[in-house]
Amino acid sequence: MARALSKPSRASSALRSVFADTLDAKTGQPSIHGRCDDDYDDCIGAKSMSESANVACSELQTATMADLLIAGLDVAFVSINPAIYSVLRGHYFARRSNKFWPCISRSNLTMRARRGLGVETLEPENDRELLLYGIGFTDLVKRATARAADLAPRELAAGVDTLLEKIDRHRPRVACFHGVTGYRYVHRELVGDSADLALGLQDVCLGSTRVFVVPNPSGANAHFTRAEQTGWYDNLSTFLETKQHRPRQD
Repeated sequence: MARALSKPSRASSALRSVFADTLDAKTGQPSIHGRCDDDYDDCIGAKSMSESANVACSELQTATMADLLIAGLDVAFVSINPAIYSVLRGHYFARRSNKFWPCISRSNLTMRARRGLGVETLEPENDRELLLYGIGFTDLVKRATARAADLAPRELAAGVDTLLEKIDRHRPRVACFHGVTGYRYVHRELVGDSADLALGLQDVCLGSTRVFVVPNPSGANAHFTRAEQTGWYDNLSTFLETKQHRPRQD
């Protein structure tokens, strides 16, 4: 576990510099939710017509979130792709409307981490520290967008092989997918069909890594309450605690 934690990407730092005057002075959060379209030729936001905004749009073509993965994790959370807002902040699930941090903070899954860090509620700024407590983060597609719906299906399909390589290299006990949308492409690659998928533990294994699917915590997902989202993280915690996972294939 003696490994240096990842720092925000250079692109993330550049974006923060470009949009420095749109950050709230107290919270450091973007005060305007700008976005770029699929071709990145137009920004909507406070500096949409300025030269610096054009630079930011160019940066967004390659800006992403660094994977937070090390060997031996209990769980690696797999999201569809990074949000532009999170890239700007340099932390996973940075938008306050996202249910991830409030719900995982109420879950047994992070009890040890919260005690170790001396906090009751985890924040986006704790994402790197969670590596020390067996929790990591990655994405199926690393290109940042304003919405996951901005991704083309071919991008999702193309991300499967790279993701599988990461899982094979780091071998977490569980790969937990946020939502069935991204996992569907992995399932199709491994099984060869796109049958109806359910939340929870999956029959498919990624080598020695078990697969779990929980609801997408995005604030846009109104199908699950915060209590229900927390319950799914608790289900994952129970699975890990009872050690109903495939033994490592060393």
